[in-house]
Amino acid sequence: MLQALGLQSRTGRRWLTFAFAMLALSGFAALASEMRESETTHWDTAALHLAQQWRASHPLVEAVMRELSSLGSTPVMTLFTVLAAGYLCMAGRPARAVAMSLAMVTGALAVTALKMGFGRARPDPAFAALVQEGLSFPSGHASMSAVFYLTVGVLLAQRQEGLRVRAFLIGIAALMTGLIGVTRVMLGVHWASDVLAGWAFGAGWAALWFWIASHLRDARMNRAAS
Repeated sequence: MLQALGLQSRTGRRWLTFAFAMLALSGFAALASEMRESETTHWDTAALHLAQQWRASHPLVEAVMRELSSLGSTPVMTLFTVLAAGYLCMAGRPARAVAMSLAMVTGALAVTALKMGFGRARPDPAFAALVQEGLSFPSGHASMSAVFYLTVGVLLAQRQEGLRVRAFLIGIAALMTGLIGVTRVMLGVHWASDVLAGWAFGAGWAALWFWIASHLRDARMNRAAS
């Protein structure tokens, strides 16, 4: 993200990206600790009650939330990843295609492992507009949409010259990530802390893979120059 916004020092960009990744993943760890100690129960429950009231008062909300939520589903994320990887390969950037694909695959595996490790149940079906099976923490939709949309937003922004255009593209990616996460609470299928943790994990995971990719690229360039 920092590179896409125009910071000039390659080494500085790389380590700032690493620092951002560690900060986001630390935020995830802090939320996980709070969740395990039941410190999030009050506002998690309040958010579900508010979402339920909104659905009852605004009939179109549920329909809109369902459509937006599908943009973070596994089939859609898989399709978008294949299309984005194909585009990067055709654009002559196979290494970035591999890095993005690995970020998505490893991210999905990590989220599955985290869900099993924390073992948190989903909210009571009485709160839900639709009932979904599986475990709750962290939200897979929030996590994987953060990994994908933020990664694609940064990759597109890196190819632009103007700072405004770069900021716009990254802003759109952040908006997509945010909207998808919000739908999960609005539909009553996740606690709010699941979504916050998913955003933190996904942003950190995406930044970590950017750091790995830039580190490998710089090492390759240094070998070629020597």
